[in-house]
Amino acid sequence: MSKQVKKAENNLPSTDLMDLVSSHEGEGLDYDTSELQIPFIRIIQALSPEINKRDPKFIDGASNGDIFNNVTGQYFSGEEGIVVIPCYQETKYLKFTPRDSGGGFLGELSKNDPDIAKAVRTGAKEILPDGNELVKSDQHYCLVLDSEGMPSFGIVDMKSSQLKVSKRWKTQLSMLTLEVNGQLKRPPIFLTMWKLSTVEERNDQGAWSNWSIANAGYVENKEIADMALSFRKSVMSGEAKAVAEDVVTEQAEEHSAF
Repeated sequence: MSKQVKKAENNLPSTDLMDLVSSHEGEGLDYDTSELQIPFIRIIQALSPEINKRDPKFIDGASNGDIFNNVTGQYFSGEEGIVVIPCYQETKYLKFTPRDSGGGFLGELSKNDPDIAKAVRTGAKEILPDGNELVKSDQHYCLVLDSEGMPSFGIVDMKSSQLKVSKRWKTQLSMLTLEVNGQLKRPPIFLTMWKLSTVEERNDQGAWSNWSIANAGYVENKEIADMALSFRKSVMSGEAKAVAEDVVTEQAEEHSAF
């Protein structure tokens, strides 16, 4: 069973209040959607602030290699993993001042920016013609299912050594087929389910945790499928999007965590 922070013994309304949930569903939630934050689903590394007791981001009980939600503080065993439904994927190209020059986020590049193709790999980094660092981030917008199958929104963003996992995931998605009325069809990604867990990787510079992806079948619940499709449309329309500040903050933490 997934481990969760701040989870009460009974976190549901009492039975006699369930009628109010039905008759007042969603009441009071008419917020400006631009103010809503889609959580990032990430891996805790050895030096991540989430396992530093003196850091404000500390998550009690979490361990190196676990998976966590950066908004709720909920965490899951990296070994047991989580089940997600991918709804949309986009690639971001971020520009940073190199750490040895002080570091700092300089902005996001358009995917058609000619400097991207001119970037040169130096060690584990991609260096742009102007000497700054290019960071590629594959952002997978997903429904995340908890241990009871209840969905929530999340972004699994993969960078650095995680990009090879992202590439394998996209390849597996593109190879799926279903027989429908005697014909082979490629299913939409929002009807597929995947198990994300973590594994340890290492090289001569040290060890870290990375994603592991496994096919977990297809969505069977119509309400979940409708929610996944709705989330996909919200992202494609621009109504739902990643918070740039979170992407930048996580990148800075990743430098120190590795």
